[in-house]
Amino acid sequence: MLSNWEKINAVQRMQEYIMAHYREEITLQDLAKAAMYSPWHSLRAFSELMGKTPFEYLRMVRLSAAARKLRNTSTSILDIALESAFGSHEGFTKAFSREFAITPQEYRKRAPPLRLFSYYPIRDYYKLFEGGKEVMSDMVVFTQVIERPKRKLILKRGIRAAEYFAYCEEVGCDVWGILESIKGALQESIGVWLPENMRVPGTSEYCQGVEVPVDFSGEIPDGFDIIDLPACKYMVFQSEPFEDEKFGEVISTVWNAVKRYNPKHFGWDWAPNDGPRFQLAPIGARGYIEGIPIREYKGEGSQNIQNYY
Repeated sequence: MLSNWEKINAVQRMQEYIMAHYREEITLQDLAKAAMYSPWHSLRAFSELMGKTPFEYLRMVRLSAAARKLRNTSTSILDIALESAFGSHEGFTKAFSREFAITPQEYRKRAPPLRLFSYYPIRDYYKLFEGGKEVMSDMVVFTQVIERPKRKLILKRGIRAAEYFAYCEEVGCDVWGILESIKGALQESIGVWLPENMRVPGTSEYCQGVEVPVDFSGEIPDGFDIIDLPACKYMVFQSEPFEDEKFGEVISTVWNAVKRYNPKHFGWDWAPNDGPRFQLAPIGARGYIEGIPIREYKGEGSQNIQNYY
């Protein structure tokens, strides 16, 4: 019998193997070797923690990668099918249509929002529930000011969520994949903390969304809203690159740096009503990134960072 963390680490190794080899043929023996357990234990552990078999997971990885190629390239559908480890155009079309309720040909024409796969390491999910995170006192946090033009935000609202995992419990963890499928996005998908003036009564402070141009005319996914965002400046905080398993400590470190930061020393003040505070997905190779709206400091009516925490 596998202990809880043995199962988590075994499933993590299978996830990593699938992400590295999804363009190739993958057998249960391959996954068991990656997990370092028997095929039976590996299959059972994956299905228990992920809510689907490893081959259902693999199919979603392959089909989502294919959807992105259909949307972003002119590669032929047959070549995309073969690159995605499907043996034929017909088999790929059948699997794609069953998964997304649209044919590859029609998706290439219209590129409507789809529920695409979004990779999330299972080990990271469980690490967040180990308790409070330590602050990494030796880590450098960089700052820079950026300007964002007028734009719109397509978002999925929650109910009461004030952070990522409460949000996932309310609306599910697959919102990110839908956002990534929206054609015409200005940037990558973001987590946002909405100011009071951008919330709808009875909905959450924390949401997930993606910014699009002011003149965006594409399809809005069912159950999502689109709101206007004014032009504003942001103070962006970015950690050093980090080992992926340290992401919880890194986020805590950046939040601690934000709390201690006094923007008035540099001619700025917090502007919590000018736009949403945002976070990008924590990726070890680039560091954790978070942005907070600011405006020029006028010397009176200074805003407190506690508005954000």
